[in-house]
Amino acid sequence: MKTEQLGFEGMPTKLVKVTPSKLGTWSACRRRYRMTYLDRPAPVRAGAWAHSTLGSVVHAALRAFFAQAPSTRTAEAARTQVVRAWAAVSENSGFADAAQAARYRERAQDWVGDYVDALDGGAADVEAVGLERWVAAPVGTIVAEGRVDRIDSRLSVEAPERTELVVVDYKTGKRPLTAEDARGSQALALYVLATRRTLRKPCRRVELHHLPTGEVLSFDHTEESLRRHQLRAEESADEITLAADTLRAGGDAEVLFPPSPGPQCSWCDVRRHCAVGLQAAPQLEPWAGLAP
Repeated sequence: MKTEQLGFEGMPTKLVKVTPSKLGTWSACRRRYRMTYLDRPAPVRAGAWAHSTLGSVVHAALRAFFAQAPSTRTAEAARTQVVRAWAAVSENSGFADAAQAARYRERAQDWVGDYVDALDGGAADVEAVGLERWVAAPVGTIVAEGRVDRIDSRLSVEAPERTELVVVDYKTGKRPLTAEDARGSQALALYVLATRRTLRKPCRRVELHHLPTGEVLSFDHTEESLRRHQLRAEESADEITLAADTLRAGGDAEVLFPPSPGPQCSWCDVRRHCAVGLQAAPQLEPWAGLAP
């Protein structure tokens, strides 16, 4: 079903669906965007990355943990959920060998156990109203949508008589995070816009929970800051739509979707199909992104 709004002189205009992943790919490299979302058949992607496998396990464990009854949310229960999630990991998981995989399984258990132990108020008091919840809502000229790791309902600091929603995003990467990561994240801002429209409750706070260090970086959005992120997303959506439509009309793919070579090419899932990317950065081992 098409989503529309009244555009110029009352004419219906189709809204463009965007996810943070699509917008991030477009901003990083337009060639990668084309290969990932437009080319059919899609090019074969690279194999699994160990850090992605690790992140998936941690996310699955925390989803299952917070779905438990509050009285059962102990650190040991969290560690057990990691073991259960790890049971689904395939042999082709990106790790160098079984010994390395075992070390990081134990590390993931420690991360998750320490994390739930350190939560303000305790894990039992976390009121999660969404766990890997898909949210979507029309905002301006786009439909902002995506899957949120966790949505909490908490008492408002400014008005304790009411509750507000908080967007929580788990991170397991080796790079330490800063407050700017929370403030400047377009993905988190779009999640706020979609969450409050989907669940019909106030939402302005975003939090990055970095499991390797236990740090929590937060930012309280204003209407102005959300508007800035929305406008950026709308501009990117317009560019994507124009480029895709022109390509379908016979436009030159190399002109419409040029590469953006750089160090990030080492991590690109479609680098084997891009001569520019192969020359721009060295091939990395599948476990190069693991936190030390």
